[in-house]
Amino acid sequence: MTRGPTLPAHPLPSLPKPLDAFNTAAAGEARALLLHCLHSPRWSDRLTAHRPYPDLDALLAAADEAAYDLSPADLSQALAGESLPELPEGIYSAAHMAWSAAHAAYEARFGHAFVIYLGDVPPDEGLDRILEAIRSRLANDPEEERVTAAEELRRLARGRLRLLLSGTAARTTSPNAPASGK
Repeated sequence: MTRGPTLPAHPLPSLPKPLDAFNTAAAGEARALLLHCLHSPRWSDRLTAHRPYPDLDALLAAADEAAYDLSPADLSQALAGESLPELPEGIYSAAHMAWSAAHAAYEARFGHAFVIYLGDVPPDEGLDRILEAIRSRLANDPEEERVTAAEELRRLARGRLRLLLSGTAARTTSPNAPASGK
């Protein structure tokens, strides 16, 4: 997973607010920004077409609704765009090996990368949460996991949008948090 964007801690008064800039951006620019949040052209086209949004909450609600409407093919496309999350610095090799093995087992079972939203998890607990979730979700049947993965993608997209458009202080994201996939 890649790190999320860095936003200024205090936007300059002369710069437009991030949501205002999004609302007035060219359609191609808005779509490109949205594709960084969720790798679904259908989702990004829908959100782009319904601009302007009066506030961030309205955009997040529209993003949720569009994510719930993804077809199985859209979901597969979005999952294919996700990458393996980065592990926190200093993770010792045994943990890295366990993580790699668990992820490989998950991909072999379900045919796509593991996704999980960790925006509310302290960075030092991220690896444990990922390993716990992979182990738990390996017991899912494929349809149950498709539903779970779709929900995690929705949460990731929501977190990424919030980070990109809230205008809040820059922050470092935890593995698989609203920054990159899984």
